[in-house]
Amino acid sequence: MIDIHNHIIPGLDDGSKSLEMSMKMLKHASKQGITEIVNTVHYQHPKVDMNLISFDAVQIELENLQLELNKNYIPIKLHIGAEIFFLPNLLSLIDKPMTTLGNGKYMLIEFPLNLMPDSQKQQLFDLRMSGVIPIIAHPERYLSIQRKPELVLNWLDAGCIIQVDAGSVLGYLGSKAQETSEIIIKNSWCQVIASDAHDDKKRNFCMKDAHGLIKSWIGEQAMKLFKENPYAIINGLNFKFEYDHQYQTKYSFKQWMKSKIGF
Repeated sequence: MIDIHNHIIPGLDDGSKSLEMSMKMLKHASKQGITEIVNTVHYQHPKVDMNLISFDAVQIELENLQLELNKNYIPIKLHIGAEIFFLPNLLSLIDKPMTTLGNGKYMLIEFPLNLMPDSQKQQLFDLRMSGVIPIIAHPERYLSIQRKPELVLNWLDAGCIIQVDAGSVLGYLGSKAQETSEIIIKNSWCQVIASDAHDDKKRNFCMKDAHGLIKSWIGEQAMKLFKENPYAIINGLNFKFEYDHQYQTKYSFKQWMKSKIGF
């Protein structure tokens, strides 16, 4: 498996707090079958100090972490990247190192959880016209999508890619995120699953368990979300996918019972 979204470099953002924690997380990732990881440090997010988030600083830390992996015979290859917090400046970032994935082909973008800016439509259109494909990070966690999951279709129609967090699928990020992630995946609106790992406890790598559950939903197509599509992204390749505009609310039996009888 390949993970394109996580926060494993210690001390740069709200992810890993120490080298020891990073190594513990990465050992756990390796045991799950993850072989390549793109560290996506938070970029221009209000909660991070951008004085720490330079390409040179991140590259040095990533190289040090790769050396530790090699010394401990942990077979994971690390890549540099970023999770871009949405501001109306995305087009100005495309030529900066670290802000895109796959040699400038893709950009991972997150939005405020409780507010979807109107300007995002034009910004995403401008990115696509410039040749950069936006990857929308964890839409299942956004309040507007939880209320109306079919809004994800607007991003797909605009040429974006949808990335769901593994922790959402397993219920680690709340019941609404879990329900919404299931709807997105079962409707074939998701192209990538990523860990969004932040620590060695509640937000650790959980890709193996998520893969098992998603495979029970969509069969062998699950591996496209965990390996084939992420491989294309980190190598700057195009990949084809299909999705249906016919929206189906597909809950698990437990969720269906809750919706019917209120428990």
